[in-house]
Amino acid sequence: MRVGVISDTHGLLRPEAIEALRGSDLIIHAGDIGDPSILAQLSSVAPVFAVRGNNDRGSWADEVPVEQTVRVEEQTIFVVHDLAELRLQPQTVGISVVVSGHSHKANARTDGGVLFFNPGSAGPRRFKLPITVGELLVTGDRIVPRILELPLTASVSSRQVRSPRRSPEK
Repeated sequence: MRVGVISDTHGLLRPEAIEALRGSDLIIHAGDIGDPSILAQLSSVAPVFAVRGNNDRGSWADEVPVEQTVRVEEQTIFVVHDLAELRLQPQTVGISVVVSGHSHKANARTDGGVLFFNPGSAGPRRFKLPITVGELLVTGDRIVPRILELPLTASVSSRQVRSPRRSPEK
């Protein structure tokens, strides 16, 4: 099973991100969504499980949980936006993967038998960090994480109004 993982879109869903997630059996959005239309667009690719980030505000965001548990085959994936807000010991409650966002830094590391996976940021570019999404390839008790770096298109800038409903400024 292919799990697409995206985070920190901040209201900008790049076509390259949609293309990279195409073929996923489900998609996890690890918060800082920025606009509810992002979730609607992602759900046209695969079922979406999302958590609310620290920048998600308004009535639409109140409907998005702060944390979520997703079961994929034999694996339990726990999703929280900011890893600093993880209030449980994943090793003791049978969690295989903790997915988070917030830092905008893609990372996959294993600690105590648990995979900690951050797909980085797929939204407006911050600092000199790459634009990335991730995937988890799950087969039974095996999980293979991958970070996918997206090409940075010249027509999208972090200084723009970041609504996916507007065409990019040239």
